[in-house]
Amino acid sequence: MKIELPNQSYKYVTENSQECDSETAFVLITQNERYLDDAKANGAHSIIKIQEIAELFGVNDIKIVGITGTNGKTTTASAIYSFLLDLGYKAAMQGTRGLFMNDEVVEGKTLTTPSVLNTYRHIYQAVTAGCEYFIMEVSSHAIAQKRVEGLPFELKILTNITQDHLDYHKTIEEYINIKNSFFQDEGKKLMNKDEPKAKFNFKNAFTYGIENPATYRLMAYSLNEGSSGIIQHFQEIVPFTASLHGFFNLYNLMAAIAATDLITDKSLEEVADVVDNFAGVSGRMEQVCAAPNVIVDFAHTPDGMQQVLNALKEKELLVVFGAGGDRDKSKRPLMGRVAASLAKRVYITSDNPRHEDPDTIVDDILQGIEDKTNVIVELNRKKAIEMALDEQSNEEVVVILGKGDESYQLIYDEKLPFDDREVVRELLKI
Repeated sequence: MKIELPNQSYKYVTENSQECDSETAFVLITQNERYLDDAKANGAHSIIKIQEIAELFGVNDIKIVGITGTNGKTTTASAIYSFLLDLGYKAAMQGTRGLFMNDEVVEGKTLTTPSVLNTYRHIYQAVTAGCEYFIMEVSSHAIAQKRVEGLPFELKILTNITQDHLDYHKTIEEYINIKNSFFQDEGKKLMNKDEPKAKFNFKNAFTYGIENPATYRLMAYSLNEGSSGIIQHFQEIVPFTASLHGFFNLYNLMAAIAATDLITDKSLEEVADVVDNFAGVSGRMEQVCAAPNVIVDFAHTPDGMQQVLNALKEKELLVVFGAGGDRDKSKRPLMGRVAASLAKRVYITSDNPRHEDPDTIVDDILQGIEDKTNVIVELNRKKAIEMALDEQSNEEVVVILGKGDESYQLIYDEKLPFDDREVVRELLKI
């Protein structure tokens, strides 16, 4: 993608060597260093480093907040974005769900963290729109591939570290190290004090927690009819209420409240006052229907599934889930074990198989389940959902995991329309 930058000796910049010409400068980043000779051969106007053009994109004119962690990035980012808007600030948010700016959708879903130049382009759009804050999700892939290089973060946040993406990072140790490498500088950071795997530079570090003493500590909480709690920050003791369900969402809310307090001049009480306005994220603990009770969630890791199912542990659960193809295989039996241990009945189905055989994926999941008495395998996802709904009794909850608000299913290279929520509505005729 070429990006036009006014008042320069070149007309465009690009990170793609094939797009270079006499009017287009090649932006050299870690990911494209091996294509430098190609850029020159294609007649690039000049070769520039990303840091050299940061000022042209206005990255120093906006406060950038980066959030990383296995689970909770999207909800935490969305909560901070919501709080800032409600407090009267102009803000933008970039992440799994796309690019949002001042309460409007600017771009649809994309990579959790786009390429360096695309992020710079989004920041430029945000600065042009008068935004004071740019909230972004930072994936482990992006950290490893240096897709956030040159960004001056106002605040970095860690949600948690559990198993994911071992297809890319190979070992859990490498994955943990990549996450922690984001927090080794002396910039301002906000860390989950209850995450034992977190290692960070203590300079300019703030913490939040429930179980351990922290800069922002949850003194008390309730999970009835949503959630509520009391936060202590030194001498300040402030209550909040929220519509979000689940113990895990208390951590997301704590991170968002603490972050907003750290990056704005509003008091903790003012921040807490707008928490209840945040309705959550589409496809995250989303109740599609109340009677019968059907919930859809994006959880696609063992820990994510456990958090969601534990949040509903007072109910009898019928759980529909699968696992993505061409991804971390080692988490599949763990996901099976979690589902079988917390659900009354389990329906194992296809998720996004991509180029893998769905039967093979299911076999991997089944390896984690000793007692398969209450396990049904149905590869057709729509049929699996229909079976769960047909067999659901009044007090039971159907929980459909893995895809959340995704509107497609990836089979080989095809993106086939499929939305768990729409399937439920169609089957229930609501």
